[in-house]
Amino acid sequence: MSINKSEVFEYHSHKRPGKIEVVASKPLETQRHLSLAYSPGVAEVVTAIAEDNATAYSYTAKANLVAVISNGTAILGLGNLGALASKAVMEGKGVLFKQFADIDVFDIEVDTEDTEKLIEVVQAISPTFGGINLEDIKSPECFEIEQRLVDSLDIPVFHDDQHGTAIISGAALLNALEITGKSPTELRVVVSGAGASAISCSDFYITLGVKRENIMMVDSSGVIYKGRDSGMNKFKERFAVDTDCRTLEDAVRGSDLFLGLSVADLLTPEMLLTMADQPIIFAMANPDPEINYDLAKKVRPDALVATGRSDFPNQVNNVLGFPFIFRGALDVGARTINNDMKIAAAKALADLTHEDVPDSVLKAYGLDSLTFGPDYLIPKPFDPRVLIWESAAVAEAAIKTGVARQNIDLDIYREQLAARLGHGRQVHRHIINVARQQPKRIVFPEGEQNKIIRAAAQITERGIGHPILLGRPEVIKEKMADLGITSEVQVVDPSQHSNPKANSEPSRHQVYTEAYYRKRERHGVTIALARERMSTPNIYGMMMVHEGDADTFLSGLTYEYPDVIRPALQLFGTQAGTKRVTGAYLVIVEERVFIFTDATVNVELDENTLAEAAILAADFAKTLEIDPRVAMLSFSNFGSSQHPISQKVRTAVKIVQKRRPDLDIDGEMQADVAVSPELIEERFPFSQVKDANVLVFPSLASANIAYKLLQQLTGASTIGPVLLGMGSPVHVLQAGDSVDQIVNMSAVAVMDAQGR
Repeated sequence: MSINKSEVFEYHSHKRPGKIEVVASKPLETQRHLSLAYSPGVAEVVTAIAEDNATAYSYTAKANLVAVISNGTAILGLGNLGALASKAVMEGKGVLFKQFADIDVFDIEVDTEDTEKLIEVVQAISPTFGGINLEDIKSPECFEIEQRLVDSLDIPVFHDDQHGTAIISGAALLNALEITGKSPTELRVVVSGAGASAISCSDFYITLGVKRENIMMVDSSGVIYKGRDSGMNKFKERFAVDTDCRTLEDAVRGSDLFLGLSVADLLTPEMLLTMADQPIIFAMANPDPEINYDLAKKVRPDALVATGRSDFPNQVNNVLGFPFIFRGALDVGARTINNDMKIAAAKALADLTHEDVPDSVLKAYGLDSLTFGPDYLIPKPFDPRVLIWESAAVAEAAIKTGVARQNIDLDIYREQLAARLGHGRQVHRHIINVARQQPKRIVFPEGEQNKIIRAAAQITERGIGHPILLGRPEVIKEKMADLGITSEVQVVDPSQHSNPKANSEPSRHQVYTEAYYRKRERHGVTIALARERMSTPNIYGMMMVHEGDADTFLSGLTYEYPDVIRPALQLFGTQAGTKRVTGAYLVIVEERVFIFTDATVNVELDENTLAEAAILAADFAKTLEIDPRVAMLSFSNFGSSQHPISQKVRTAVKIVQKRRPDLDIDGEMQADVAVSPELIEERFPFSQVKDANVLVFPSLASANIAYKLLQQLTGASTIGPVLLGMGSPVHVLQAGDSVDQIVNMSAVAVMDAQGR
């Protein structure tokens, strides 16, 4: 996967600079709210906490708040760049905490290299937090900092650079031992590197059964042996062994496990050949491992190989650990993260790989199958089951070892964890995953636009589809170079297609011209006019779909909406059994998912159009694995008004009920009633629909206003407009769409093409 600088900087600076924000979790809209949130009401909470500190977990954010703390002395693989430079990494850590485990984070960058001062700072601020995640602090100071904080604080303290890699690779080791039949007590281990991760991994492997005397550690000065003076410290000294080996080459000979936490290309093919049968290779230097995955498998086909990279099997990624470990620890009010909890996390990850892998995970990674074995030692980072398995295991271990403040029902807890995944994110991932299952050819008439080029690169890299960019190849090539994009993307130049080919076959331009003429000859289109219209990228792109040279079409970033819709209807008409095309938006408000229709096509909707819009939107919901509950909206509720608009909506409900008795639909009803199960149960308990997720608006104006207001005022995310009922998979972008929105719409377009 290629990432360029301009994309990185735009990502971090777009709209609100940075990657995190603080959002209020309680309403503050009235004087009463103010009195409750602050003075005088908050005094009651203050008093309660002063009398019983444990109540802070019930009345404040402490129970779900983690501090990510660094002094910037060991940032990624970049070294000591200072506290401020580390902020971008710490914010990123916060995003991962939130996205994977719904944990809130304050990132705190401490400008000191003084161990005592750093410890004092963390101790002083610790009452604010439910846990402390230390990050990017150089070795050997990180060992002392973590241990003293663990000893002095009664909340979890976890240095991810030490323990994250240890736990995830430990899970892989457990499964590797099972596959090879090797015993941990007999395992001969070579560790390349002697920093925080290497030492912590070695310590953790010992807890899994590996004997200390069977571990040989190698740093930049060679083997760490007893009696060595240069480059030593007390932490390395613990792994000094009696041996005549002095080099990595010496150490590797006959070993069972190579653990690499050092630099690229350190393990040579010649060294690999000297290892024991079925060697285990954990080459985790980033971005390039100690030995290339493909090379390792070529030299030793019997090897089990893991790296830190996502483009090879068995990625050891710390995101499989820290969010879920903290989730489990926080949820039981753990006072620490002990070895039993770390082992429980590793075993949970190892056990999860033995389970049948859901289709959603396979689709996410573009795989047909995935089963426990040499290429599947640990779960995939985007496997949603990790939250449930790992967090529950950590929570259980905390309870059993007596470090939890509260006991919980683990079965109920697993259900609560599942609910945290959020339906909105699930639907979004579903769209992407379905698209990846059967990628289609997507033609983009606006192929010279930077956003389209960037989106096309992402679509290609993520396996969503096969983009076709219309435009001048030299222009697109130059822009790709400027953007740092190296992905292979097909480019079609309509103007060059106008020239006859060397052979006698007609050019695609000629084929499209004649086909367009035949389609529109009784609508005032001459052959000359058809030829002229082929110079319009929109028409040309649609003809590519018409003639089978592309599967779906996406345009509108620089075109007016009618310039896309009108020629599409002229060429393709409506889908069989459908009289009208309607437009819908997928609207995600927090974790609630709605479909709004018609927000884009029909300005005024009569009862028949309303009915058809409802049916199309409900069927679209089903493709997203959403059980549709359809509300026909108006300004009135269930006959409270006899206005023609209200009557029109009631009639539309009856039409749908007759045509599609399988759908849950009711109305007319007001929008607040439609989306509030409590309100509708109280006022209209007879309603067939409670908590509607498909909202059919009585006019384009009302639908368009509603979704745009939600988008701006609540930060709701939207995907659309999705054209429903079109005779061919043609879809529309909006001016100002972001690259992410283009990618999302591309996935929707691919889904549509798959169903044709």
